[in-house]
Amino acid sequence: MTMHLAHYLGMLHRSLNELAGAFSEVGRSHASEPDVHHICEQLADQCVEHSRRLEPFVGRYSEEASDEPERLHSTLFSGTRAGGLGLLRDLHDLYLMAAECDICWTLIGQAAQGARDEELLGTVNACEQETATQMLWLRTRMKQAAPQALVVAS
Repeated sequence: MTMHLAHYLGMLHRSLNELAGAFSEVGRSHASEPDVHHICEQLADQCVEHSRRLEPFVGRYSEEASDEPERLHSTLFSGTRAGGLGLLRDLHDLYLMAAECDICWTLIGQAAQGARDEELLGTVNACEQETATQMLWLRTRMKQAAPQALVVAS
């Protein structure tokens, strides 16, 4: 019997690393927005920690090195953009990348239940909740940026 959990572990592991890099890049690029700079750096660190917490399970179940996360990152993220609209677009891209991690956590959680792996399930539950919080912050910050970026003439 082949266990396909390795595919999703690999996809999530790489997605988290891509998201960490993207959070850092957006934080640096939009340093004039103190909340964005500070929170993006915190969220990048959180993604790195999530990736680290996955490593024991990668060792246990293996991981298939899919290039899907890099393709998603390169499709969405060809560098940060300037100005209010640029910030909005960068946050939107981060949200889509975080959503990729979120659904991977959900699916890996289902597999952990099926495999009766309580240790993996505990890690999933903790990290999935933090990813949901990342998405909530991104959605809230996009709502805050949207009126200025989309309605006010530059």
